[in-house]
Amino acid sequence: MPDIIEGPPEADAPRRSLGRRLAWFLALALAGMAATGAVAYALRALLGLE
Repeated sequence: MPDIIEGPPEADAPRRSLGRRLAWFLALALAGMAATGAVAYALRALLGLE
């Protein structure tokens, strides 16, 4: 059975480009903010606030 979780990269493995890593960070940050906003508006609607 193959491993489900990958181990750390090898010491001599090439790193991904800075642009690609920053794009992933930005995408995850925006997705987190969108999810937080959606939950906040849903809770406001359920509580009957404005």
